[in-house]
Amino acid sequence: MLLTAPRVALAHPGRPPEPHDLAGAWLTEPGAVVAVLLLGLAYAWGVVRLRRRAGPDRGVTRGAVVAFALGWLALAGALVSPLHPLGAALFSAHMAQHELLMAVAAPLLVLGRPLVALAWALPRRTHRGAARLARTVRPLHALAEPWTATAIHGAAVWMWHAPALYGLALRSEAAHALQHASFLGTALLFWWAVLGARGRDRLATRLLVLFLTALHTGALGALLTFADRPLIAAYLTTTAPWGFTPLEDQELAGLIMWIPGGVAYLAAGLWILSGVLRADAPVATPLGAQASSSARAARASALPS
Repeated sequence: MLLTAPRVALAHPGRPPEPHDLAGAWLTEPGAVVAVLLLGLAYAWGVVRLRRRAGPDRGVTRGAVVAFALGWLALAGALVSPLHPLGAALFSAHMAQHELLMAVAAPLLVLGRPLVALAWALPRRTHRGAARLARTVRPLHALAEPWTATAIHGAAVWMWHAPALYGLALRSEAAHALQHASFLGTALLFWWAVLGARGRDRLATRLLVLFLTALHTGALGALLTFADRPLIAAYLTTTAPWGFTPLEDQELAGLIMWIPGGVAYLAAGLWILSGVLRADAPVATPLGAQASSSARAARASALPS
């Protein structure tokens, strides 16, 4: 999270972009580009080292690598694509960027088991020291409890969407960096609490916090969608070149938070339930093997005792 939140890379410097500016809006933030590249290279190096030592699919499976790669692409799309500068002109683009960070990149990165891979990317002595430190910092473990992580993430979402703080983030580089770091960091914490457990471990709690998060983020999206006036003053003069009124832009931003965001939480709940059902499914025995077993049991019962 710290690697992907450099101060300069998360700001919207200069004038808001217009449609003719987007063609050259790729890779405009060197800090974000370097941070995202370093994260991807460190993960890949850690996976290579781990597999050399322990063999394929040990510690980090192929599925986890694919999940991390997709999450990394979503992170890159949010931070180094034209979507980033476009967020200075359109509330809806800024909301799409936030949803990519919180509801797409964060869960996929968590499913990629990043701590395992990134730990193996460290020198051995540093790796062991970090592991000992992680085991001793108990208060950090408490933050990953489902209810605590949900409350922290929910507070960050609602706090930064208050008009005053949202406007401050658009005016101040430092505040904007803190906003994005809060969204990504608390989302990683939330998804770690939800997706980090296995099987039926706290299943009801994990499904409940997913439902509550979908409910309150959907409510915030609905408030933005049905508001009768624009709430963010910074977008009052920036949407016209893109063919939106400020209120239409805000309605679209609310819908992005409400519907695609809600689908992400629903999909996560279904994924958790499918994993539980697969784990509980009985192992099927071939029909021929069943018949052979029955015949052996019958012969055994016919033998004199």
